[in-house]
Amino acid sequence: MARWTSVTMLSSIVASGLIAGDAGASGRQSHNPVVPVSLVETSPSLAPFQHVRFCLRYPADCRSNPTEDERIDLTGENSELLGRVNRDVNAAIAPVKKSYGKNLREAWTIALFTGDCNDYAVTKRHELLKSGLPAKALRLAVVKTRLGSDHLVLLVATTKGDLVLDNLTEAILPWQSADYQWMKIQSARDARLWYDVKVSGASASRPDPRLRVTDRQ
Repeated sequence: MARWTSVTMLSSIVASGLIAGDAGASGRQSHNPVVPVSLVETSPSLAPFQHVRFCLRYPADCRSNPTEDERIDLTGENSELLGRVNRDVNAAIAPVKKSYGKNLREAWTIALFTGDCNDYAVTKRHELLKSGLPAKALRLAVVKTRLGSDHLVLLVATTKGDLVLDNLTEAILPWQSADYQWMKIQSARDARLWYDVKVSGASASRPDPRLRVTDRQ
């Protein structure tokens, strides 16, 4: 019963496409009802140093296939898969604080027991790749929280909008509903490359709470 409840909730969230939250800083949702918003790659950005190291350690997770679809069909089966992976990884990894900097002993890791937000995100991506989802649809994204902390999430591109898998919540939400400032994102064309991003279509007017989720350009 819990399994079907999870799938139903995820499908309902995406189908309704309701967006909550106030207009925020540049990079957060803030849009006019008649101008759909989307996350747009702007210019090439330096890949996070720890992601470069991650790709050297886990090259299979950084491969790209130009023939793959950039979006997954959000069927009931795929909805269940996303919910299960998000839930299982959140439950399996005990959160710990890592100190990167000059300490090269710390790295992004496909974690089994403990990890930080980076480890949750790369582990979810790894598990979804193992399940057969296309790498182009699974992109890591660097965001800032409301408190100004750097945070890593997994953004899944679907036929019903881009969804956020996050270790801070069990809920899988449309990206517009996540209260984050979007900083940079992994390239869909080459998983080793990253781009700065901005919210396209934003305006200074109050957001329409019933604006539907829109696809990424």
